[in-house]
Amino acid sequence: MISNRSMPDATVIPVLGYPDVAAAVTWLCDVFGFTERLRIGDHRAQLTVGTGAVVVAQRNPSSAPGTGSHSVMVRVADARAHHARVAATGARILQEPTDFPYGERQYTAVDPGGHVWTFSESIRDVDPVDWGGVLVDA
Repeated sequence: MISNRSMPDATVIPVLGYPDVAAAVTWLCDVFGFTERLRIGDHRAQLTVGTGAVVVAQRNPSSAPGTGSHSVMVRVADARAHHARVAATGARILQEPTDFPYGERQYTAVDPGGHVWTFSESIRDVDPVDWGGVLVDA
């Protein structure tokens, strides 16, 4: 896997939804000892702790209770091959593999419990400034 400055190095990254991202970041850093790594506008932030990471994201207020509050991101070596294997099982795919300006190729699927999983492959190293992110902890 290549390294991408726009993505934490952790393999499994929980994505947690909050109604106020800034307040959540402050609380998680002050109380749990996380470090803010990357800020993406006022709607998303990457936090690190040890060798782990978590993403704090704006919760969609129109989401039904219990939905949109969390997902899991998993870094993989080849998102297209992973997608092909998963799709061949008949799994529900929410988003086909897509290349993003922040240097990641991602697709999203849902497991039998209704949990959302995004599988992400770093396809190039991108400075977060190039797409509007602010690297906080360099």
